[in-house]
Amino acid sequence: MKDRWPLTLRGTGALALAVIALVVAQRAAIPELMYFGVLMLVLVVCAAVSTLVVRATGDVVRTVSPEVAEVGGIAEVQVSVRVRTPLPTLPGRWSDAVPAGLDGRAEGAFPATASTLRRAGSPVRVRYEAIGVVRGTYTLGPLRVSTTDPFGLIRRRFRVGLATPVTVAPTIVELGALPQTPGEAGGTRQSAALQLGQGADNLVARPYAPGDSMRRIHWRATAHRDTLMVRQEEQESSPAATVVLDRALSRWSPRAADAPGGDPAFETAVSACVSAVARLVHEGYTVDVVDSDGELLAEPVEGGEDAEARAVAASFATLRARADASTRRVLPASAAAMLGPLVVITGRLQLDDVLALRSGAQRSALPVLISVSDTADLEAARSAGWHATALPPGGDVARAWDETTRSEAVGVAG
Repeated sequence: MKDRWPLTLRGTGALALAVIALVVAQRAAIPELMYFGVLMLVLVVCAAVSTLVVRATGDVVRTVSPEVAEVGGIAEVQVSVRVRTPLPTLPGRWSDAVPAGLDGRAEGAFPATASTLRRAGSPVRVRYEAIGVVRGTYTLGPLRVSTTDPFGLIRRRFRVGLATPVTVAPTIVELGALPQTPGEAGGTRQSAALQLGQGADNLVARPYAPGDSMRRIHWRATAHRDTLMVRQEEQESSPAATVVLDRALSRWSPRAADAPGGDPAFETAVSACVSAVARLVHEGYTVDVVDSDGELLAEPVEGGEDAEARAVAASFATLRARADASTRRVLPASAAAMLGPLVVITGRLQLDDVLALRSGAQRSALPVLISVSDTADLEAARSAGWHATALPPGGDVARAWDETTRSEAVGVAG
């Protein structure tokens, strides 16, 4: 958008008065009216020249809180504007360009600015709220400012600063806690069992190394081996969980491969995926996120690292469905070795897909299957041991999670 200089209402009136005064003065032979008309015309021309010659510049700093917006979440945008102009300006208006992935009213009154010819002006701070609509990566801005010349005759619209990138992540729904399963007590927040106390005779001992604390000396092992031994730290490993997001295009609308937000069912599945990751990480599991072919969709997230779980959601801002592989798997081939919770999120399933899932639930401590579809028949999957439910596109992710993980559905005692 280039700078523009349209006349204001005052400028239009001044120009009209100048023209009328000149016409009437010529016909009525009134010199005073002629002088008035020339004066008004010169005033409009001077205002236009000052606006054309003296260009305003500036800088914009935007701060988005939270840094990554969520679909359906509210992000507050703080904008600090510093305008540099040799001539003072009257009050005007500002507006910020909001992309299609966000929704918000980004406009308001812009105060008068003093001349910055001799000293730097104070920054103008404005704020607005934007709601995430469609996940993806977008840009906010540029900021547009509309001001007038010192006489208020010519309105000038110009851009200030550059655009700011912003990410809209899928919604992380707050899911219910897991039931008592073998893995619940083994999360990293609860299981860091460093067995270092004196009097324990069944600890692993190793030879003393320079720098080891004398308090860690294992006296019984030292006496037995006739060499200085110290207690070896034994830290229980964090239990693992796996979340599988089926991206095979045959189970989604073709729009799921075009751009984020194209297929409501796929959007619901992505939200369910990141929500499950967040819950499992919060429970203390180290979580792998893969697709149905075993491709790693994000780096493994250590248990208790809630911030890292949100980073996974941010990385899914541009995730799309992909063409089917030749195997048409719903589960990766490594599913047979998964012992911890196994959460599979898929789309519409055919009978062959459901039958292929039979062996996937045999070793998992908590096999969960969520099919984002209106017409899913999951009885065969349930009979094979899956805690399965159908989730309508745009439906309640938390409800679907509760249906598959509540104690009576899981049937696992602590």
